[in-house]
Amino acid sequence: MSVRKTFTRRELNKLFLIGAASSTFLGVSGITTMAQEPLRIGIIGSGQIGGAVGKRWAEAGHQILFSSRNPDELAPLVAEAGPNARAGTVAEAAQFGDIVLIAVPYGAMPQVGADNAQYLQGKIVIDCANPRADRDGPMADEAIAKGTGVASAEFFPGTRLVRAFNAVSFAMVEEQHHREGELIGIPVAGDDAEAVAITERLVRDAGFDPVFVGPLSSARRFDRGTDVYVRGMTAAELRQALNL
Repeated sequence: MSVRKTFTRRELNKLFLIGAASSTFLGVSGITTMAQEPLRIGIIGSGQIGGAVGKRWAEAGHQILFSSRNPDELAPLVAEAGPNARAGTVAEAAQFGDIVLIAVPYGAMPQVGADNAQYLQGKIVIDCANPRADRDGPMADEAIAKGTGVASAEFFPGTRLVRAFNAVSFAMVEEQHHREGELIGIPVAGDDAEAVAITERLVRDAGFDPVFVGPLSSARRFDRGTDVYVRGMTAAELRQALNL
């Protein structure tokens, strides 16, 4: 039985340097190609933020499967995203993606995790959902108390969960991706070094600047309601605000 190691930022940076020199990233489970190959990404929850991020990834050349309970209603989004995108059911997105973005209302997270557990095992799951008690009920307060990253991981056991894209508005993703000057920073937290590295690549592909904050337990530092949430800060401003 293999055990994944949690890396410090210093160790992660060292691995990035190795990867840059050899066009590969040395992961715990072996050598994974980290060149410019397109990735298969399933989007579970294709509303404002899921749709906006998915479009950026499709534009970057990744293969995207947007999903909802009513895939036919996603035709306008797929048309806007272009030839690298299509629509399907939630189960199809979970099966399709090597990486899966979860962008559903937080109250739906336990059901999404339970329904798709067999398809998500061992995969990188990027969580951008934000708990809100006024919408999601008491479970939202429980998630915030634990820290959303830790809480989300409990709904998706056996996955390589990374917290990212939750602290940026969909309007910023639509209007300020790849902007001139300093890019908007996207805080990232995760326990799996390789999953974090791939997520950081996807942040860049979407037109933003990744800022590694720490393990999943540190994701509470950019939860909804914090000083850095949806502020449109640059990476430098985020690092200063979070004392990184």
